[in-house]
Amino acid sequence: MPKQPGRVETGDGRGGEVHVVDVSDEATAAEPTGSGDDFTVAAATVGIICVGAALFEAALIPGMVIGVAAMLAPKALPKLGAAVEPAFRGAVRGTYKLGRKARHIMAEAEEQVHDVVAEEKAAQAAVKPARSARR
Repeated sequence: MPKQPGRVETGDGRGGEVHVVDVSDEATAAEPTGSGDDFTVAAATVGIICVGAALFEAALIPGMVIGVAAMLAPKALPKLGAAVEPAFRGAVRGTYKLGRKARHIMAEAEEQVHDVVAEEKAAQAAVKPARSARR
């Protein structure tokens, strides 16, 4: 049987049974099935290794935590950034609105203080002519 591209014949080479394997079938079987599973598999593997190492030596735990964080950071930070961005935007908007409200409240309080001071000056000015008239 002539060889065809993408096919591999296996056998003992002595004229016995010949098995024909399609290489493309093996390639697709070796590929991972899900792209989101990589992160989960890596995290589970690291978790199992950390638990095993912690059973032998508890002093290794801080170093393992730092190592795990360093390993997961490049994969987790983009997802974390996307999740935190709406909260950050809301906090900035809320702070801006709070600042505007505080300025408005302070302007009203300042206006009321000026009104009280003006009323007191007017009352003092009304009292002065009355005192000078008594003398």
